[in-house]
Amino acid sequence: MKLEKLDINGKKDSIEVLDKIFSAKVNKKLVSHVLYKTNANYKGRHAKTKQQNEVSGPTSKIYAQKGTGNARHASRKAPIFVGGGVAHGPKGQSSYKIRKLNKSEKKQSIASIISEKTKNKNLLVFSNFNSEIKKTKEMNLIIKKFEITNSLIILDKSSKEKIERSIRNIPNVKVTDVNHFSAYDLVKYKKVVFTENSVKELEKRYI
Repeated sequence: MKLEKLDINGKKDSIEVLDKIFSAKVNKKLVSHVLYKTNANYKGRHAKTKQQNEVSGPTSKIYAQKGTGNARHASRKAPIFVGGGVAHGPKGQSSYKIRKLNKSEKKQSIASIISEKTKNKNLLVFSNFNSEIKKTKEMNLIIKKFEITNSLIILDKSSKEKIERSIRNIPNVKVTDVNHFSAYDLVKYKKVVFTENSVKELEKRYI
């Protein structure tokens, strides 16, 4: 299929792209599954409580086993005492399972989301950035001109080097390359922007 390609001056052209990426069948169930796993892996599980064997303190018996009239206790570190260990509390990151995503799941979910963005006219393809844009003010004007104020911009290496400095401080815009974005990034931002070369690099991964 063909997509419209723009340069920073608004001049229109076209580019041939792979149907299996930009016009694929949208599998919403798979996308939901991948997003669930991605979000689960992003979360930092840092909460941790000390169990009885981790609490510092003496190990001597509190009082005699018999003759006091009180219940039998061995350690002040037992969970029933204030300052003792916590039973069944959170155990930190190591106790949580990392949910694995295989390559085909990642590829199909990304193709589904990109195809939906294309269908809803929320995907743009720019010509490669051949000249450096140094000023954030200049880059901001380009972003407003093409109405990509909430967007994920996926660049080829050369284009990234030329515009990354001018764009990195603009809010609600993320700049990355074809090797460092996920299905979560595509869903998070309203629009997705590619350069001509980044489209070709992405297609190589699907051939």
